[in-house]
Amino acid sequence: MGAQTLAEVVRRLPAAQDPNLLVGMGTSDDAGVYRIAPDLALVNTVDFFPPIVDDPYDFGRIAAANALSDIYAMGARPLTAMNLVAFPKEGLALEVLHDILRGGSDKLAEAGVALVGGHSVTDPEPKYGLAVTGLVDPARIVTNAGARTGDVLVLTKPIGVGIVTTALKHGVADARAVEAVVESMVRLSRRAAELMVDEGAHSCTDITGYGLLGHALEMATASGVALRIAHRAVPHFPAALELLARDVTPGGLGANRRAFEKKVRFNDTVPGAWRKLLFDPQTSGGLFIALPEAAAGRLVERLASEGFGETIVVGSVEQRTGEELITVE
Repeated sequence: MGAQTLAEVVRRLPAAQDPNLLVGMGTSDDAGVYRIAPDLALVNTVDFFPPIVDDPYDFGRIAAANALSDIYAMGARPLTAMNLVAFPKEGLALEVLHDILRGGSDKLAEAGVALVGGHSVTDPEPKYGLAVTGLVDPARIVTNAGARTGDVLVLTKPIGVGIVTTALKHGVADARAVEAVVESMVRLSRRAAELMVDEGAHSCTDITGYGLLGHALEMATASGVALRIAHRAVPHFPAALELLARDVTPGGLGANRRAFEKKVRFNDTVPGAWRKLLFDPQTSGGLFIALPEAAAGRLVERLASEGFGETIVVGSVEQRTGEELITVE
């Protein structure tokens, strides 16, 4: 048997045959949703990864915000969380682990989420994340499969995180750029989620490891539509483009391009650097939301009034006509 992608391996698993499983693996959504009462469903997600910043406290905060984002993307309220920890026996002081866990705990407290336990294993490379459980009314679930022709697309955080954190790993990152990226990653998407539900969002996903275009493709595929994205409108960290010009590129960016670019059409006006940046893998990235144009305008205005000024309309949803699911102009 030849080499397989992870997605191909997962697709070979038997599908759950449970009528109460409202959202499973079929649409590559951000979290699973299981109905436990006519008006109540559990929302479950899990995420963990190695450090992407130097400060252990910041790493803990980022990992917690990242895990919570999956729940927010479903329009749900996170309720409880469990720590997932991998840590070496030697080489790092336990105080480092304490700082990581303290960062996660502080972010959960900010979100009003109860930490109820966790599990740890010994590993030469430290890793941290959380399994999070939330609640949602089944009638108000926001999935990645609901985008409708005529909707517009809103993005709530800038992209370029993967490029800047890769530069940090290589010792070539500007301190101010790292500070801006960390500030973005630790910011909860709670308010954006609450307001998108209030404004009647049709679809949502959070932008993480597959980059903006990878997760946009998941939305387009699940919703049976095509998306058009205006690259000049996409919020980004300026340092990311500068680092790309110096050939600082995360490994995940190249993997995303190879996996997804066949279903993306770039207009001739899109610069080469942007053709890379839009595939940059994010950690604790923004929400990518499809909703009616009038509602999108209100959402952007409401978030701006509460200090989330980077939220902006970046594209539109169109009828699907061919194999190319995304046009970047």
